[in-house]
Amino acid sequence: MALLKIHEPGQTPLPHEDERQLAVGIDLGTTNSVVAISNDEKPEVLRDTSGGNAIVPSVVYYGADADPVVGEAARDQINDNADRVVSSVKRLMGRGIADVKSIAGTLPYHVEVPAEDATPSGEPMMVRLNVGDRVLTPVEVSADILRALRARAEESLGKPVEKAVITVPAYFDDGARTATKDAARLAGIEVLRLVNEPTAAALAYGLDNGAEGLYAVYDLGGGTFDISLLKMQKGVFQVKATGGDAALGGDDFDHAIAEYLLAERKDGGTTDDLDASDAKRLLKTARKVKEALTDSDQTEITVSLGGAETTHTVTRAAFDAMIAKLVSRTIAITEQVLDDADILADDVKGVVLVGGSTRVPAVRKAVADLFEQDPLSDIDPDEVVALGAALQAEALTGGSDNLLLDVTPLSLGLETMGGIVEKVIDRNTPIPVAKAQEFTTYQDGQSAMMIHVVQGEREMVDQCRSLARFALTGIPSMAAGAARIKVTFNVDADGLLTVSAREETTGTEQEVAVKPTYGINELEMSNMLRESMVHAREDMEMRLLTEARVEARRNVLAVQAAMNADRALLTSDDEDNIAAAIAKLEAAMSGTDRDLINEQAEALEDASRPFAEARMDARIRQALAGRNVDQVH
Repeated sequence: MALLKIHEPGQTPLPHEDERQLAVGIDLGTTNSVVAISNDEKPEVLRDTSGGNAIVPSVVYYGADADPVVGEAARDQINDNADRVVSSVKRLMGRGIADVKSIAGTLPYHVEVPAEDATPSGEPMMVRLNVGDRVLTPVEVSADILRALRARAEESLGKPVEKAVITVPAYFDDGARTATKDAARLAGIEVLRLVNEPTAAALAYGLDNGAEGLYAVYDLGGGTFDISLLKMQKGVFQVKATGGDAALGGDDFDHAIAEYLLAERKDGGTTDDLDASDAKRLLKTARKVKEALTDSDQTEITVSLGGAETTHTVTRAAFDAMIAKLVSRTIAITEQVLDDADILADDVKGVVLVGGSTRVPAVRKAVADLFEQDPLSDIDPDEVVALGAALQAEALTGGSDNLLLDVTPLSLGLETMGGIVEKVIDRNTPIPVAKAQEFTTYQDGQSAMMIHVVQGEREMVDQCRSLARFALTGIPSMAAGAARIKVTFNVDADGLLTVSAREETTGTEQEVAVKPTYGINELEMSNMLRESMVHAREDMEMRLLTEARVEARRNVLAVQAAMNADRALLTSDDEDNIAAAIAKLEAAMSGTDRDLINEQAEALEDASRPFAEARMDARIRQALAGRNVDQVH
């Protein structure tokens, strides 16, 4: 029986136009990138003209008068023309000046740091890279990589390629996701969907096989480690939790081997004083050792540095000892993610390995021991993300019963009075999602409200990350608390956030697409989550203290406004009592004793009660003036 293909709104092809719906899956990686295509749910990577290598190194060489060169040929230029080569640009996607100032010295190229964070018009200053005689943004460099991937796809398929599903790390925020879409647009590619990398990898295994249950995606690349837990149920694939370390990967394995080789040379009487070129050659040698020990129990390698040549035999057991602490770190992070999701290791049905570093036998053994099962390994870990993206591209252009659901990596909320965070969308909420919450005004006659959107798990604004600010104006003059301001958070399938605010009485509305000045990396995200747990008690105490201060201030303002409006109803004793109560409350508000603030707030209420009763009596007399008993209902 033929199945009816159901397309997303606006994507139904016209008759005979299916061939125009060609879309690829792209894994735009930090170290390497891959492009793939899927037909009839059979994905395959697209290789170079020789039919061999599927991997395109994410490296770009900018010659003096030539078009950019991407891939292996660009990487070959590092030794001779390092100032014209850009690598690992993904680390800068969506990141602004504040981030770059802290990491610029660790990057293999020069980053231009402007003196100011914003232009005179208030627009965020975009990071620039000085590459030879050119000044480029990370978006432009990424666009050149995407052009090369698109060219490979078109050459391989013999057809124009204008659509793609592109994968991004699960921790990429709005800024980084928007930057990725901008890069694709520059490369002439329409992004059908941004898909989280672990979701794509699991898709290549789970959805393709129609399996249901919990899956773990263990992703150990050259420079980063990511672990994600996903749940497949009734055609819905949902990311349950994520974690990782942005400074842990296969490159650390190479450094461990390099240090081992240097130590052996020193023990043999050879002293090395390495320059940058020597270090690069040594790391290249170390990488060969790592790759050889993937399939062999030992390997022999010759190291030539500073005119001194030495030969070394490295066993797999020695290599395992070198990297034991690094592998243990990945396992500890994985266990923490399992705990956060309240999932036991034996609840996981399958483990997907992603990234070339997962080929290391010690890594595979550690993962197998933790989950008490052999990881899924029948798909090349360097290719699995691109293959999953290709499957999703086919689903979006040809129809599919499967639905992908990712989650928000951190909570999203608003600043309220006193700098308190009111969370609107909690961390790990499945996306796409839209949630609304009503707020009100703080003061009488308030005609505008500043909407401050923040991200994070802490209770106070100054401990979270600011995403965007915008003003809602035109609020009608009302008593404090009477206005109804509906704020809606909308996170789309790509993980991009839009916030709107609407005053329900007048229909006045303001909307902003949140595009942060800079992004957040996984290490920062992990730190934010850890700090939220460590400081949970003191954060809540600070929130409750601030709420008490805010409520006390509101009461003071309300009493003062009533006194100004109806001073004629005040007796001298009442005025003195209220003034004394306000003074005591103000003093308590300047301290940190929440109970004392609440106590003095009650005292103000008691002191102002006779005045409040007098005002009420006056309002009743005014309302009944000129009316007889029969007219009162």
